[in-house]
Amino acid sequence: IFLFPCFVIGTDIAFSCQNADDFVGASSPGDIVIGGLFAVHSEMLHPEEDPIKPVIQNCAGFEMQVFLQTLAMIHAIETINNSTLLSGVTLGYEIYDTCAEVTKAMVSALRFLSKFNSSEDAVEFKCNYSDYIPRVKAVTGASYSEVSMAVSRLLALQLIPQVSPASSAEILSDKIRFPSFFRTIPSDFHQTRAMTRLICESGWNWIGVIATDDDNGRFALESFGLQAMANNVCIAFKEMLPAYLSDSTFHTKVDHAIEKIVKETRVNVIVVFMRQFHVLKLFKKAIERNVNKTWIASDNWSAAVKISTMPNIRQLGTVVGFGFKSGDISSFQEFLRNLREKPTENNKFLREYIMLLSVCAYLEYHDFQMCIANQSQDDLLENDGSKHQIWRDDFLNANIEPGFIHSTILAVYAIAHAIKRQCKDRDCKDPSAFTPWELLEELKKITIIDDDKEIKFDSNGDMSTSYDVLLWKEIDGHMEITTMAEYDAEKGGFIFEDEEKKRDFLALKKVQSTCSQHCRPGQVKKVTESPHTCCYECIYCPENHYSNQTDMDYCYRCNNKTYWAPINSTTCYRKTIYFLAWTDWFAIFLLLLSAFGVVLVLSICVIFTKNLDTPVVKASGGLTVCYIILFSHFLIFLSTVFFIDVPTEFKCKTRQAIFGISFTLCVSCILIKSLKILLAFSFDPKLQNFLKCMYKPVPIVVTCTGIQVIVCTFWLTFRTPFVNQNFSIPRAIILECNEGSIVAFGIMLGYIAALAFICFIFAFKGRKLPENYNEAKFITFGMLIYFIAWIVFIPVYATTFGKYLPAVEIIVVLISNYGILCCTFLPKCYIIIYKQEINTKSAFLKMVYTYSSKSAGSVAVSQVSLDSKSSSLRATATDSCKTENDSVNGNCHFQVPGQPLIKGKVLPKNAARSMVRKRVSSI
Repeated sequence: IFLFPCFVIGTDIAFSCQNADDFVGASSPGDIVIGGLFAVHSEMLHPEEDPIKPVIQNCAGFEMQVFLQTLAMIHAIETINNSTLLSGVTLGYEIYDTCAEVTKAMVSALRFLSKFNSSEDAVEFKCNYSDYIPRVKAVTGASYSEVSMAVSRLLALQLIPQVSPASSAEILSDKIRFPSFFRTIPSDFHQTRAMTRLICESGWNWIGVIATDDDNGRFALESFGLQAMANNVCIAFKEMLPAYLSDSTFHTKVDHAIEKIVKETRVNVIVVFMRQFHVLKLFKKAIERNVNKTWIASDNWSAAVKISTMPNIRQLGTVVGFGFKSGDISSFQEFLRNLREKPTENNKFLREYIMLLSVCAYLEYHDFQMCIANQSQDDLLENDGSKHQIWRDDFLNANIEPGFIHSTILAVYAIAHAIKRQCKDRDCKDPSAFTPWELLEELKKITIIDDDKEIKFDSNGDMSTSYDVLLWKEIDGHMEITTMAEYDAEKGGFIFEDEEKKRDFLALKKVQSTCSQHCRPGQVKKVTESPHTCCYECIYCPENHYSNQTDMDYCYRCNNKTYWAPINSTTCYRKTIYFLAWTDWFAIFLLLLSAFGVVLVLSICVIFTKNLDTPVVKASGGLTVCYIILFSHFLIFLSTVFFIDVPTEFKCKTRQAIFGISFTLCVSCILIKSLKILLAFSFDPKLQNFLKCMYKPVPIVVTCTGIQVIVCTFWLTFRTPFVNQNFSIPRAIILECNEGSIVAFGIMLGYIAALAFICFIFAFKGRKLPENYNEAKFITFGMLIYFIAWIVFIPVYATTFGKYLPAVEIIVVLISNYGILCCTFLPKCYIIIYKQEINTKSAFLKMVYTYSSKSAGSVAVSQVSLDSKSSSLRATATDSCKTENDSVNGNCHFQVPGQPLIKGKVLPKNAARSMVRKRVSSI
C-alpha cells in the first residue's frame, strides 16, 4: 500500500494544500463520482531555490476557455441529476487542475485510483483489480494529449474509463497502449487530413509548420507530415517551441521561428500546432516584426477569443482554422448567466475567477484577458480581500469556444448513458454496485442522440464528429471568428451553407505559397536538385504526350496509336485517317485513265468485230484470241478500281488476284502468238519439229494461267492480304493494304515477268518482218515498256509511303497495260481504219513477196508471223543475186536458213516466190 502525499506550501491561504481535499479544484458529492482533469492554469510555478524539493507548487496563467470547460462539466452533471436519465441516482464530481503539467496530473490520477472511502486516500497494490472499487468510476479529461497519455496509462491499471473532450493525438486511438481511453472528438488524423485538403484546394504546396515540443505537437507534426507528403505538399521548415513557458530558451526559439518565417519569403502559409499561450507569445512577436501570412490554426486555438482580440491582430494576415463541431449550448449559456448565484465554497476555480474580476475589472477587453492570464495564485493571495467583488455578465459568454464546450458536455453524457446501462438491474446508490472496468464495457456500446443524430464511439474509442472550418474575419472593426464551412471527416470534403461562405473559401486561393510557379496544363514538373519535390522547373510535354491539369508530375501518353499530341499539348487529338479517296484529284485522274482504257478496249472490240474477215484480223489470230486478250486488258483496267477509297479485306484480296491472273492470261496469249511467228518462219527442220510439238495454244494458256491461279490461291489462303494502319506519319493514320506476304507478291510479279521475258525473246527473233504486218516488233516494244515500268516500280514502291502508295502501283499497271494494248492492237486498227487498201489478201501477199525480193545484197532476215491471236506472216529467205537484173531474170541461188547452199543450183525467181507462198499457205 502507498499513500497519496499532500505537501504543504503555506498556511491559511486559499490555494495551499494541507490535506488531500485542499487539492481538489471543484467537487460535489453523489452516489457515483466522476473525476475531472482540466488545465485551468497554463503553467506551474517552479521555485528557483536549490535543491528543488518535491513540493506541489501553485500555478499561473488562468485559462478562461478551460475554466469554462469545468463549468460545462458541472452544468452537464447538474442537468443529468435534475433529469430522469439515471432514475434517482445522482452524479458527483471531483475536478482537478493539471496546470498543463504531467506531474501534477499524475498526482490527481493517483487520488482517482485510491480506494473508495479510504481515510488515508491509499492506493492498494493488487494483482487483480476486478473487484476493486476506486474513488471515481470514470474520468473526464485531460485538456492536452501529453497529459492524457500519462494519465491514461495510470488509469488503465484499474481500467477506469477516461473520456477526453480535447486530447486529439492520433496515438491515443491505439487500444493496446490506451485501452480505457475515449474521446468525444476526432483524432488528429482527421484534422491533419482536413488541413491538407484545405492546402491542396487552395493551391498551396510550400508551407511552414510550428509546433510545441511535446507529445501532442510531435504526433500532430508527424501525422501532418505524412498527409502532406501523400498530397505533394512540401514543408519548407519546421520549428519546435518548448512546451513550457518557464523554459529559459522559449523566447529565443520564438525569435528564431519568426526569423525563419521572415526569411522564407515564398512561404506564405504557416500551420500552427500549439497551445493558446504559445500562440499568444508567437503572435505578439510576429506583430512586432510586421509579419503578414496566412495562418492555419489547429483545434487548440482556432476559436481562442483572447488571441483574436489581440491588438493589431489584423496585421498578421488571414487566420483559418479547424474547430470541433459545436452543438446547442443555449442551456449552458443560461447556466453562465446564473453563475453569480452559485456558491463558491466547493469551487476554487470559480472563487479564483471572481478574485481575478476584482483585480482586472477596470481594464480594456483584451488587457482584461491578459491581466487574468498573467495573475498567479500567489498574486491573488496577496490581494485577497483588498478588492471588492465585481461581476461581469458578458465576459464568460464572450469567451465561449463552442466546440470545446459541446465536446465536454458530450463526454459527461456518454459516461451517464453507460452508467444508465449498468444500473438497469442494480442498485447504483451503492458505490460498489459495479466496477470501472464493467462501466468501460458499456461505454463501448452506448449511442447518444446529438442534434437529432446518433453518435457513438468507434472501435478506436473516437467519436467521428465533423469539424467547423473557422475564418477570422474583420467585421465592423473587430475580429470575429466565423464558421466558413463544415468538414465532413467521413467523406473528406467541405460543405458550405451559402455562396458567401464559399466565396470566402475561394478567396484563399489568391494567396500564393509555392516553391515554384505552377506548371500550366501542357507542362510537367521537372524536379531540380532541391530535396523538396515541390521545387521544380516547368518543361513542355513532348510530342504524343499531354497534361491536362496544373502541376502534373508526368505527362500522360496518348492512349493508343490512333491519337497524337503536339509539344505542350493539353489533350490528345484523333489522328487524321488518310487513304486514296474517290474525291482525290490524283485518284480522279487515274480513274479517268482507267476509264479511257476501258473505252479503248471496247472500241477495239467493235473495230475487230466489224472487220472480222479482213487479213489483219485473221493475221492477229482470229476474233477469239483477240477477245481473250482484250478481256484480259479490260480486267486489268478494272482492277485499278480496287486500289482506291477505303481499303477493305475484300479489296485487298481482290485487286492483286485480278491483276495477276488477268495479266498472266494476256501475256500467255501473246506468248502463243510469238511462238506461232517463230514456228511460221523457222526453216530449220529440227527447230520446226520442236516448235510444232511445243505449240499447243490451249494447254499452254491454261497451264500458264493456272499456275498463276494456284500461286494466288495459296497466297490468299495462307498469308492473305489485310487492311493495315500505317502510323509512320506522326499525325496521321494511313489506311493501306498489307500484302500479307512480300514473297508471294514477288512470286506473282516474277512469274508474270518470266512469261513476258520469254515472249520478248520469241518476238525479238521476228522483229524484221514486213513493215505493215510486223506484229513481233510491236510485241517486243510492248514487252520493253512492261519491263521498264516494273523495274522502275520496285525501288519507287519500296521507298514510297503514304496515301499515294496505291497510286504508284496503279500507274505501273496502267503504263504496262496501255503499252501492251497499244503495241498489240493500235497498229492493226490504224491499217483497218486508215490503210484499207492494204487490208486485202492480194496486197498482203504482194507485200510479203516484195519484202523477200528486196533483201538482195546482204543477209536479210524477214519475219512474217501469223499466230493464233494476230496471225502475223513471217518468211525468211536468202538470195544471192549478182545484179538486180539477175533477180528479175531468176538467176539467184536460194538458200533455206540452216541448210547449206546447193552449189551450182540456181533457182529461178518464180521458184523462190513459190516456196514463200507455200510456207505462207501452210501457216
